[in-house]
Amino acid sequence: MRTLETALFTLFISVLAVAQIPQAAPATTEHPGVNTIVDRLEQSALANRDHYHAYVLTREYLMYGEAQEKPSSEVLAEVTFVPPTTKEYKIVETRGSSRGQGVVRQILDNESKAAATGNAPGAVSRDNYNFTYLGEGALEGHSCYILGLQPKHKDKDLVIGRAWVDKQTFLVRRIQGQMAKLPSWWLKNVDVTLDFSEAGGMWLQTRTKAVAEVRIFGTHVLT
Repeated sequence: MRTLETALFTLFISVLAVAQIPQAAPATTEHPGVNTIVDRLEQSALANRDHYHAYVLTREYLMYGEAQEKPSSEVLAEVTFVPPTTKEYKIVETRGSSRGQGVVRQILDNESKAAATGNAPGAVSRDNYNFTYLGEGALEGHSCYILGLQPKHKDKDLVIGRAWVDKQTFLVRRIQGQMAKLPSWWLKNVDVTLDFSEAGGMWLQTRTKAVAEVRIFGTHVLT
């Protein structure tokens, strides 16, 4: 079953690599075009990059197999971040399949290494995407501009889809779509949804859901 574990690990690594968007200043009441929206998004990310402070949080990882209503594996991990580049973790609790803990450890090891370099490979920016304006919509009671995302290069850290940008703060509240490049031959298709919100005075990625069609093993869901 090592092939399945490797596929799920590479999938989760790619999904979690999408960049977090720091807190932005309030927007004006004008109706901006796509270039203005992207300008504000990039400016806020650059201006607020140093505003993060040290934190400790608990993440819950759930893995579901084909047609399973209950998770086959549950893992709780405590993650500690000290800016700008130190991220450490410890596994607090595991339930179900031991595969889950192995996958989570590899994910967090990789995340710690990425933090040490200061890189944000999946940043929502002009370096990575071409943007189109798709209109407006509400997301959990918040008015948003909706932007189409078309990656400029085929990369497992990028998403072909759309982003919901809060009209008042220019923070990205959701990214949804398909991975631009599948990280493993075992994955036939992957739909991802990444949600962002306020946590401890910071704007962080707070929920991830990936629905993957895995060759031979069927559909798997990672959250």
